[in-house]
Amino acid sequence: MTLEILEAIEESSAVTQRHLAQRLGVALGLANSYLKRCVRKGLIKVQQAPANRYLYYLTPQGFAEKSRLTAEYLRVSLSFYRRASDSVVALFAELAAARCRRVVFFGVSDLAEIAALRAGDFGLELVAVVDPHTELAKWMGKAVWRELPPAEWWDVCVVTDLRAPQEAWTAVCRHVGPERVRVPEVLGVVTDRPPAAP
Repeated sequence: MTLEILEAIEESSAVTQRHLAQRLGVALGLANSYLKRCVRKGLIKVQQAPANRYLYYLTPQGFAEKSRLTAEYLRVSLSFYRRASDSVVALFAELAAARCRRVVFFGVSDLAEIAALRAGDFGLELVAVVDPHTELAKWMGKAVWRELPPAEWWDVCVVTDLRAPQEAWTAVCRHVGPERVRVPEVLGVVTDRPPAAP
């Protein structure tokens, strides 16, 4: 959140709190709270402008913090990519050995992108992408479904949801049974207890 705020202010000092809230995907009050925190930490300087508006500027400390947070974000992202890629490769090797060919991804995410890039290496065909929470109509050239397509279209559903992977696994298992659902290890989903019937 702090990095997003600092980036938005660096792009435009006339950014509004409403714009920040939309960019961050949070309520206006929460965006205001984050802004105040950045001001208290000395990362941002606020100047009142005409018509009850404010201009925000990064301080030298703000520029330094933005650089530090960017480096940290890149380090964490690279680490996640490596762990996710290894996890997807292990899962896809199992699916290929079990002669699964047609897969559905449940969840539009960075993990789904990594999985889509690796699927062809194992002869897997991505037949559908399901995500009841996204506003996207298409993702990587595929239509985004709001619910699972007919079960005869696919062999296995791979959970790729990063928001709530345990809940996603439970929802899919209730729909088709746990034997047709797989989860990359990187998500840390507990799969040894079948979900209760709805």
